[in-house]
Amino acid sequence: MERIKDAGTERTVAAVAGGGRSWAPLLAVSSGFFMVILDVTVVTVAAPVLGADLRAGAAGLQWVVDGYTLVFAAAMLLGGALGDRFGHRRVFLTGLVVFTVASAGCGAAPGTGALVAARLAQGAGAALLVPASLALLNAAYPQRAARARAFGVWGAVSGLGAAAGPLVGGLAVWGLSWRAVFWVNLPFGVVAVWLTLRHVPAPPPRPAARIRPGRQAACLVAVAASTAALNEGGTLGWTDPWVLGAVAVAVVAAGGCAVAARRALRSVPRGLAGGAVVGLLLNFGFYGVLFLATLYFQRQRGYGALAAGLALLPMFVVMAGSSFASGRLTARGGPGRTMVAGLLTGAVGFAGWLLAGADTSYAVLVAPMVLAGAGTSFAMPAATVAVMESAPGERGGSAAALLNAARQLGSALGVALFGSLAARHLVAGVHSSAVLAAVAFVAAALVAAVTAPGGARRGAVSTPAAPAPAGRPRRP
Repeated sequence: MERIKDAGTERTVAAVAGGGRSWAPLLAVSSGFFMVILDVTVVTVAAPVLGADLRAGAAGLQWVVDGYTLVFAAAMLLGGALGDRFGHRRVFLTGLVVFTVASAGCGAAPGTGALVAARLAQGAGAALLVPASLALLNAAYPQRAARARAFGVWGAVSGLGAAAGPLVGGLAVWGLSWRAVFWVNLPFGVVAVWLTLRHVPAPPPRPAARIRPGRQAACLVAVAASTAALNEGGTLGWTDPWVLGAVAVAVVAAGGCAVAARRALRSVPRGLAGGAVVGLLLNFGFYGVLFLATLYFQRQRGYGALAAGLALLPMFVVMAGSSFASGRLTARGGPGRTMVAGLLTGAVGFAGWLLAGADTSYAVLVAPMVLAGAGTSFAMPAATVAVMESAPGERGGSAAALLNAARQLGSALGVALFGSLAARHLVAGVHSSAVLAAVAFVAAALVAAVTAPGGARRGAVSTPAAPAPAGRPRRP
């Protein structure tokens, strides 16, 4: 057997080559991913408290929540390309370090501007580590069934991170301060780095992979300008010159991005493109409504930070279980039916938020929260499988980046648009956003039904297969 430098990694590689039974790479990668997803939702319940402490207005709060996902989305494609070229484990570790240091900066921020800047840095770290995490899993688990189950666990970690966010945020604000919301990332970052160095094999880099800075810059400007326009439109008004200027910049930059990427777009497999669209629409609806649900419980119903976190718990408790079930069903029958079932369930849940009023009983909203959470977490692992199975094996990082860039762009646009709709009338904004979220999920279900790859025999290796990690021994 060919030797590699790290003995712990050698044992992991041998186990993976023998059928993907080692869970050590999944645990290592998921630790970092958990931290990233935790920070999407942990800030939502802390936003009113930190806003009062730092004297941040509504737009400032949206930038604290949305600035993270903005950079996360805009820099994701660059992160995937860097992983393909320089090695996914190296880029993953770099992202972990950047994210952890930026989290310390968030906790120490003296004002709104410094906090937003540190949140942007967190987004940059997340943009490096998330596409690399999927590429590492894709290489570590080459068998289709094992890979689908691994992606199901990866999706469950997303649900657990999202579930823990409001509760951790509420407990931190209640017991310590809003700054502790960010300090909680530090031990997770250290553990994730240690686990990765010890247990995650490194797929070989592709030095010939090209990085196109012009395309990356155009796409980044398009995302930033469109999110800025949506963030400020509800506060300044949609005819404000600043808002109109941001819209114009977004349109021009989006056109430049499309022109620069036209060749690449023509060669994108249907399953990959469809999965990315599903990811965008899914996060657009879910995280936009989640942002408003937090504001609804705190501002409309008078809940404290901890109570608001507990109020959202039914939505998230079901997410982990749904993700595990999604992984198993996808491994047996392919991602298409799983995605459609989850998306339609989520659409019904969002429609249930039309029942939310100034004095609606909390019990009435439990079923809509459960359906929205279950549907979202049921669909996302299947969308991940659809993307990774459709991508050429040597471009796993770029495919993962496309999916997660679409997801985070959806989150950023959902929070910005729904926040603007609710800027003046919260309950009316919740109703409008619920309808938009339900429509987005139905549209995503139609896309999934048309584009998702078909099922395959359980245990078969998908085609094209992911490249083997360097140093993997051959099976006898």
